[in-house]
Amino acid sequence: MIKILFVCHGNICRSPMAEFIFKDMVKKAGKEEEFLIASAATSSEEIYMGKGNPVYPPAREQLLLHGIDPKGKTAVRLTKEDYKKYDLLIGMDSMNIRNMKLVLGSDPENKIKKLLDFCGGGDVSDPWYTDRFKEAYESIYKGCEALFNALN
Repeated sequence: MIKILFVCHGNICRSPMAEFIFKDMVKKAGKEEEFLIASAATSSEEIYMGKGNPVYPPAREQLLLHGIDPKGKTAVRLTKEDYKKYDLLIGMDSMNIRNMKLVLGSDPENKIKKLLDFCGGGDVSDPWYTDRFKEAYESIYKGCEALFNALN
């Protein structure tokens, strides 16, 4: 089983989109039993008194436009223990990668990757700041597709 954790700053936009896009790809390929897929945040900004916020409405809308429902997903924080639990920890941008390494300590097994490095490089821009949720979805889909192909 391949265990993948997608990571962004707050776990309400990009990383949940990646989680559910990738879950959808895996399901459509009939490979659900071969993967464990989740997402997390490098910060606790979207987690209050132990309860995470749901997927941000514009991100949820983009997923729903493509027939993907992130129902029930709430923000969770990346922990040091996640390094042992997952085979790949995939950040959305360079700042996520930096913060992931701060939380995790180091990357001796080279498990930390940036999503768009699977398809030519670059960062998935944070739509929280740009309001470009469609473009974020498209970038994430492209990265997930390349990741899926690399693993198969």
